[in-house]
Amino acid sequence: AQACLASEDIAWNSTAPDRTHKAQTASMTNVGTSRPSRAAATLMLDDALTKIIHRDGSKGSKHAKHNGMIPLGVHSSFGDFPPDLAPQAWSSVTIQGMALHKGLKKSSSAPGLTKGHGTGTMHAAFVGLGGAPRGLAPPPPQAGALKQRPVPSSQFRTFYDRGDLPLAVFQGAGGGKIAWKVDIEKLDFHHYLPIFFDGAREQEDPYRFLAVQGCYDMLERGGSKLLPVVPQLIIPIKTALNTRNPTIICVILKMLQTLVKSGDMIGEALVPYYRQILPVLNIFKNHNSNIGDKIDYSQRKGMNLGELIAETLEVLETHGGEDAFINIKYMIPTYESCMLA
Repeated sequence: AQACLASEDIAWNSTAPDRTHKAQTASMTNVGTSRPSRAAATLMLDDALTKIIHRDGSKGSKHAKHNGMIPLGVHSSFGDFPPDLAPQAWSSVTIQGMALHKGLKKSSSAPGLTKGHGTGTMHAAFVGLGGAPRGLAPPPPQAGALKQRPVPSSQFRTFYDRGDLPLAVFQGAGGGKIAWKVDIEKLDFHHYLPIFFDGAREQEDPYRFLAVQGCYDMLERGGSKLLPVVPQLIIPIKTALNTRNPTIICVILKMLQTLVKSGDMIGEALVPYYRQILPVLNIFKNHNSNIGDKIDYSQRKGMNLGELIAETLEVLETHGGEDAFINIKYMIPTYESCMLA
């Protein structure tokens, strides 16, 4: 019996360092990694589903790059190739923004010849030299309010490519998490949080995944550090909304709701900046998908733009104090209060 007890003690003592090492590794993993975010994972799943459905690549990032709608990035993981060794690099890519603004170089009210519609404009005289008729008036031009704008490159892409961000993708079985190199509470939120919000408009991974997931991690554990940073987040939010990209707008609105709910007085601090945030929401407020009596199986993703805008406005009014409704009503006249009985 004593021999058996001695052997058990030896076995216990021999495995103790191994168990201690596993416990320390598990604790470090729990502290250094983030919890999976459904918002960031949904974007990755949607991209994979889009590649399966559109096998011709018409909805992929490569097609968007050739149209100049998203940043090109670098030629390889080591940077760009020398011009003398790769003279044809990006030769087939449209200059950023030219595809969109090709018809906006000349003012729509400037008089001139118009093919197929005679000459002049809506407000010009349609009489030529000698009293001869100049033709029919051209139709009014399209406003293009819902047309997508090119997505400008973000600071997050630059900082991540240089290795200045204290994070990496967690290569674990669970997936959808970030391996933070430092404790989130010790980060300088004035420096990092605007960078992560700026990167939320990216359309390529790992930039988009790290930026979106990093924003949720910092908002979850920011606490009292979030309120002083609110003014620095307005320009990244406004830049992302002005792209008119429905996917980017949905991502920003979800992050905006989380920001408002992450601390006290944050909703009231956003009220003075409604003039920068709400104009785009006014444009897409009625942008719903009318499917009749069918079932929208993708509603769990929260990507219905019209419903998401209505939900965001209600969150802003609920947490924005007594001046929130009048300011929302000023920018979005069709909005009705959710707090009035």
